[in-house]
Amino acid sequence: MQTIGYIGLGIMGAPMARNLMKAGYKLVVHNRSRAIVEQLTAEGAVAAYSPQEVAAQVDVVFTNLPDSPDVEHVALGPDGVIAGAHEGLIFVDNSTIKPETARHIATELGKVGVPALDAPVSGGDIGAQQGTLTIMVGGPEDAFNAVLPMFQAMGKTITYIGKSGAGQVAKAANQIIVGAQMAGMAEALVLAQKSGVDPERVVQAISRGAAQCWALDHKPARIFRRELGPGFKAYMQHKDLNIVLDTGNAYGVPLPVTAIIQQLYRAMLAAGNGELDNSAVITVLETLAGVTVGEEQPD
Repeated sequence: MQTIGYIGLGIMGAPMARNLMKAGYKLVVHNRSRAIVEQLTAEGAVAAYSPQEVAAQVDVVFTNLPDSPDVEHVALGPDGVIAGAHEGLIFVDNSTIKPETARHIATELGKVGVPALDAPVSGGDIGAQQGTLTIMVGGPEDAFNAVLPMFQAMGKTITYIGKSGAGQVAKAANQIIVGAQMAGMAEALVLAQKSGVDPERVVQAISRGAAQCWALDHKPARIFRRELGPGFKAYMQHKDLNIVLDTGNAYGVPLPVTAIIQQLYRAMLAAGNGELDNSAVITVLETLAGVTVGEEQPD
């Protein structure tokens, strides 16, 4: 069985790493915060203290990090993956980053003989825990085929998109839809509440019709209970929408709806709510409308 490295053990990375171990792979792990490393080593993983140390010991190294500069540093920095490069190593990034950053990393790693796959994921923390993620992959197809069994340990829908950067373009498209779902759901619930109509019954009525979507299937119950913790953090949704807009600018694509939604998330961050779930964008609209969804309305 191959040995796998996983770098970046946050809300998404830790359960994805655990699913690789459950599939029988030997795992070497690294993270800036060592508490989660200690948990995983207690479960059978091997600890490492730098990306270079991880890369030197494994056949495939995965990363799952907050933003483009983080991935670039871990992949190409002085103690990065590139410093531990060896024959047969494959690099796979599960982060959401700019397509041009993914292409740059692939080019630089290619110079030392390491194929790179950009493989961002969708499905949230629940999908990561249950191994049902959607994984969209760019990079060399032979490397994709070699890593496919590992993807299958973490996800349910795995799609090869195309050359380097293509996975990140697909993820940008995904985040356009996710942002629109969250904002549209929030507007619908706030409208129902302000109109004096039970928003829970509205969700029951519309969730199996043309309005059915992932957000409506998974988020309203938590909103009604005011359980607004992540999930997928709002500041990360904002970061992803910035990537979407930057990518649109790079290719001359107008994205007016996404630009408005990005501003709603910016308002969340300005209010100090960036650590809440991305569905908590509803709080911005509640403030504007002067209601709180789920509160009992006066007669």
